[in-house]
Amino acid sequence: MIDLSEALPLDWTIETTAVPDRGLKGTRAATEPERVALAAALGLLSCDALEATYQIRAVGDGAYRLEGGIDAAVTQACVISLEPIAGRVAEAFSVEFRREVTTEPVEGEAEILSAADVEPIENDRIAVGRIVYEALSAGLDPYPRKDDAAFEWTDPKLAEGAGNPFAVLKKLKD
Repeated sequence: MIDLSEALPLDWTIETTAVPDRGLKGTRAATEPERVALAAALGLLSCDALEATYQIRAVGDGAYRLEGGIDAAVTQACVISLEPIAGRVAEAFSVEFRREVTTEPVEGEAEILSAADVEPIENDRIAVGRIVYEALSAGLDPYPRKDDAAFEWTDPKLAEGAGNPFAVLKKLKD
């Protein structure tokens, strides 16, 4: 979960009163300023496209389920050569929104992994943009690398023999 006090690049919210009993389906594409803000926030060279499709439905007790997916075209820098690499991110998400979120401690790895994602409803709004942002962030390649990129560097001190401790000791002995 990200810090809710910071402004998000995607300020997409849906009021809970706008969700009909049968649910609400939507599709939204990020605008150019939103894509520029996303690229800056996520350390991308560019976010060329981002589209989210989602469905919100009431699940009872004032809770809502947000399900959907994102499809994004991004450009990242190669971790070796820093050359641009075009990439695609396709991620699905399913999150439950509740007015009161309890944070009960969960024990055991299997229980933690099977726990449902529950987010708070703030000011009677469902933060679709925050979930889309988190899905995009999670789907990015953490180490983008061009296929032909190779790390070829040698320490100049080692080439001269200065970095070898035994060579230094030999000089002292002589």
